[in-house]
Amino acid sequence: MSSTLDKTLQVDKDGTFTDESEDTLKDMYLSFRLGDEDYCLEIRHVTEIVGIQKVTEVPDMPHYVRGVVNLRGQVIPVIDMRLRFNMPGREYDERTCIVVVSLRGGQVGLVVDTVNEVRSIEEGSVSPPPKGGGAESAQYIRGLGKVGDSVKIILDTNKLLFENELSGF
Repeated sequence: MSSTLDKTLQVDKDGTFTDESEDTLKDMYLSFRLGDEDYCLEIRHVTEIVGIQKVTEVPDMPHYVRGVVNLRGQVIPVIDMRLRFNMPGREYDERTCIVVVSLRGGQVGLVVDTVNEVRSIEEGSVSPPPKGGGAESAQYIRGLGKVGDSVKIILDTNKLLFENELSGF
């Protein structure tokens, strides 16, 4: 059983996207929630979405790296996005998901509070990120997407980890 997200983009029952043509995925984003805010990732970086599962802790990792999971025989590091953005942690529940993304040739799982939807945000509706403030998390923001009366924070998937952090995986 697969669910159709739009006319050409489909997700299999295991959460794998079945159509990866660039034209189909242009301006398409996966929206998810952390705390009271909605964030988005370009759908072309998303490999799959899985429910929270047993995470094996790995010693001497940054505080936001929860550990690793074995996903169909592949060991994938898992980052708690709340901790990455210096937000207070929370207990995982039935809505907590791991969004698996392709990141510079590898895969990383991102723990989010809940996945909202896959939606289109036209390029003309995306504003540049705010300047200043010096907040570390501001470097991850690619832009702000206007959707109706709300604003979605669009993350730059390739900047979620620094080069020195990637070498640790």
